[in-house]
Amino acid sequence: MEEALPIRKIIHVDMDAFYASVEQLDNPELRDKPVAVGGGGHRGVVSAASYEARKFGVRSAMSGVLAKKRCPELIFVKPRFERYSEISKEIRKIFLEYTDLVEPLSLDEAYLDVTENKIGNPSATLIAQDIRNKIKERTGLNASAGISINKFVAKIASDINKPNGQKTIPPEEVLAFLEELDIKKFYGVGKVMKEKMYLLGIFTGKDLKSKSVEFLEEHFGKSGASYYNIVRGIQRSKVSPDHKRKSLAAERTFNENISSEVFMLERLDEIAVEVERRLQKSKVAGKTVTLKIKYSDFTLQTRSKTLPLYVSDKALIMETVKDLLFQEGMKNSVRLLGISISNLNNEDKKEAKPPPDETIDVQLKLDF
Repeated sequence: MEEALPIRKIIHVDMDAFYASVEQLDNPELRDKPVAVGGGGHRGVVSAASYEARKFGVRSAMSGVLAKKRCPELIFVKPRFERYSEISKEIRKIFLEYTDLVEPLSLDEAYLDVTENKIGNPSATLIAQDIRNKIKERTGLNASAGISINKFVAKIASDINKPNGQKTIPPEEVLAFLEELDIKKFYGVGKVMKEKMYLLGIFTGKDLKSKSVEFLEEHFGKSGASYYNIVRGIQRSKVSPDHKRKSLAAERTFNENISSEVFMLERLDEIAVEVERRLQKSKVAGKTVTLKIKYSDFTLQTRSKTLPLYVSDKALIMETVKDLLFQEGMKNSVRLLGISISNLNNEDKKEAKPPPDETIDVQLKLDF
């Protein structure tokens, strides 16, 4: 039996080059110049890049050395997370003027459900424009927005008219939009999954939609039903103000490569102290401990172990980390180590799997 899902009005607000824009805002000498936050030194990594830097191909997570090669005039600045957090709180206050259903994803982006809102405006498009104007007035920064019937489509839409723009995908256009969407834009489709889908002849949403749920589950396991539903505009995930963290981690990139396991343990002990602090601050514990290792040749390896009990204590975390470190030999010297804790005790274990024959009523016309 087909069931028409309720049509919600979801806004995804995404600040434009947030960290770099804050630095340009606070330091007029940086305005209109290529700026990278982080990345300084020969082992540094770019945390964020201004749009002037992006024109040269500079991107977040890129090594500072490569970024400088692509843009010789690039200016590196140290991150100031307290300042970014301060502005983020001001932006969140603006969101709450319109709705209490605000789900922050990070300091610079959030979902808002404005189906019912505090100002009584039936148009999510106009609300998004008003929010962006207020952000500009109160912080001096630009934001982009996407507006649609669910979080997935709204997030994709927010990227279409960046920077300093917005895009609305109304209910009657959602299915056509999803059919034309490049498959790499869909949830969970990274580089490896994209290649797998390409081999199966799936390049767009339309190709994905042509496959049965049985076919998708056969090739993609549990994710198959999700792919089947999302391309049909079906997404049950609500905007959740108490959005629960799924993992917590800390990592360090070293100025010099480390080859001694003794030194690695010293560094891991320091990282574990930070992980413990973050767990206690968030009042959570976890069962799965993951050791992240990036070698000097930039290859990445993760080793995980799930424990019978929840842990948040540094000593217990380090016991597991030591086991993981000595689980197998190191194939090279190491440039980065990290520890993450997942399978947290704040997670809701009930997962509803919607029947694959549900559909949305695309005939419903709303003031979007």
